[in-house]
Amino acid sequence: MYSCDTLNDQKQDKAAIISVLRAQENAWSKNDIDGYMQGYWKSDSLKFYGSNGKIAYGWDKTLSNYKKRYPTPDHTGTLKFKVNDITKIENESYYVMGEYHLTRTIGNANGIFMIIFRKINGEWKVVADTTP
Repeated sequence: MYSCDTLNDQKQDKAAIISVLRAQENAWSKNDIDGYMQGYWKSDSLKFYGSNGKIAYGWDKTLSNYKKRYPTPDHTGTLKFKVNDITKIENESYYVMGEYHLTRTIGNANGIFMIIFRKINGEWKVVADTTP
């Protein structure tokens, strides 16, 4: 059974995670991939599992892949996340399930995602991403 303090902590955690996602939306929509990546754990242990079925390891590799795939504002467009669920995994770790919607002049893109957030040095960071 959860205490009121635990539920309040989870509510604060979820609000902080949503705040990271909103900052990512804003950065992405300005074609600021470096700013978008501030929501990710800057570590060689970051994992990104994409549509090619391979796991890419590391913050630098993930940044490089994003920049190759989304080189211009026409490619990044305007990003909106719809968060469908945030669930605590363990102390200071949550998974987030949702949808992404890119509105772009070169054609819209939509899909689903599941990401794992962990609180690292007092900040919520994506440590694993399964966006196709």
